[in-house]
Amino acid sequence: MFFKVLSQSGNCKARVSEITTSHGSFQTPIFMPVGTQATVKAIEQRELEEIGAQIILGNTYHLYLRPGTEVLNRAGGLHKFMNWNKPILTDSGGFQVFSLSALRKITDDGAEFRSHLDGSSHMFTPEKVVNIQREIGSDIMMVLDECLENPAAYEKVEESVKLTGRWAKRSREEFMRTEEMYGFKQHQFGIIQGSTYNELRKRSVLELAEMDFEGYAIGGLAVGEANEVMYDIVEFTTEFMPADKPRYLMGVGTPEDLLNAIERGVDMFDCVMPTRNARNATLFTSKGKMRLRNLEHKFNFGSIDEEVSSYTSDNFTPAYLRHLFMCDEMLAAQLATIHNLRFYLNLVEKSREAILEDRFTEFKKNFLEKYNSGINNS
Repeated sequence: MFFKVLSQSGNCKARVSEITTSHGSFQTPIFMPVGTQATVKAIEQRELEEIGAQIILGNTYHLYLRPGTEVLNRAGGLHKFMNWNKPILTDSGGFQVFSLSALRKITDDGAEFRSHLDGSSHMFTPEKVVNIQREIGSDIMMVLDECLENPAAYEKVEESVKLTGRWAKRSREEFMRTEEMYGFKQHQFGIIQGSTYNELRKRSVLELAEMDFEGYAIGGLAVGEANEVMYDIVEFTTEFMPADKPRYLMGVGTPEDLLNAIERGVDMFDCVMPTRNARNATLFTSKGKMRLRNLEHKFNFGSIDEEVSSYTSDNFTPAYLRHLFMCDEMLAAQLATIHNLRFYLNLVEKSREAILEDRFTEFKKNFLEKYNSGINNS
């Protein structure tokens, strides 16, 4: 069985589930570190396993351009190429294509774009994206969709939802027609669009549910709308998403975003926020963000976070990490990344424990009170 619900909260939609792939099982809610180009920036695969990463994310657009599908095919797929033996989810690359703006053209057939690397011309169709992901060999592949920036006019979003639906149907047909290349099972998720319009979100969910994907993602959020609007859209959309399939909120987000989405029934998350903040000398802690370049940390020989144990937090002080950043040492980004990812993974682990003990609402309240009022949250 690919997916099963293990426990449901008594007073909200939060749930603990299990997803089983050919590269192992993991429980949700889960956070997926972003490994866009066959690497999670500033941390190696052995360290990812040590801090508790169960599944990582790769990106079809970037892997298609570099190293290219021929390299991945000859290597035996992305798992072997990067020496990662746990599950991998690949985004379709649609968001990256649409973010190219002037460098791309959208038609009913697909998305024509120019590479951000060398300007060369390429075409992503729903079918081609499925076959690229066959060559990548990810455990979970996403369909090609159109993602609009919020706010967007109703008429424009309606046409986009129709296009996304047509592309999803073609993606599903190509997935069912083709076979895995490396001897292990692959799964396919549909992506729900509709911007901030409930009617269009519902229409998108119901249309995709008819296609019987193995899971469903909520796309098109965290792209310009207010947080409360995002939470309302997630609350509304999950009401119509199949209860017996995984629910994935794409590209989200802050610790507060994760907890609010878990409360509304979301199972899976990815975001560059922990790794990007780490490379910019900002740590996530149970008392809020710690900005290491601030002068107050020059003589801070205390603990980074007494509540979240990690290799970094247990062995190094804020003063030392600040020193590394001020000297532009590479170790600075590595240690900060280890800590931030461990913080996020610890957050979903504690969320699972709280749901299993039917105290998630209390856990969320206590966590956010401390996180938002902490002494380091300046």
